[in-house]
Amino acid sequence: MPIPQALVTRFFQLLVNRQFTEAERELEKLKQKMHKTEWNRGYFRALYGMLLSRKTNGDAYAFFPKLDLGDKAALHAYRREFLEHMRNGLHGEFDRGFFSAWADCMRVLSRIDVASLPNANGAMSENGRIQTLKSDKSQVTMENFLKEEED
Repeated sequence: MPIPQALVTRFFQLLVNRQFTEAERELEKLKQKMHKTEWNRGYFRALYGMLLSRKTNGDAYAFFPKLDLGDKAALHAYRREFLEHMRNGLHGEFDRGFFSAWADCMRVLSRIDVASLPNANGAMSENGRIQTLKSDKSQVTMENFLKEEED
């Protein structure tokens, strides 16, 4: 049984939106639907690593936190590179599954509209209606909060 792409796409969207609890649920659903093969094991480990990397967001050597989601050309270039590794016969099945997950991630990320995503602080971007105070990134301005209540 192939890996359900709808679940994978949903997982990546939740990951980018930093909705980790829901992302973990989707990952568990994926795990239950996967057959026990080396390729699937590599694919799953890549997804799990992405989740951990996005959650901690502090590792200087991690790839995921350094991605610029607005740079579509770079995301396409990364996808091509991961696809080359996936097709390389010198890699084992585990590695090919691992690179396939990253290629799928780059495909989904290149299609996401970054302007509508929450930023790293959890507030809407400048195009959104909720903004944070400059001095305290964890607080929403009362003016914007009250505007939301009126609408």
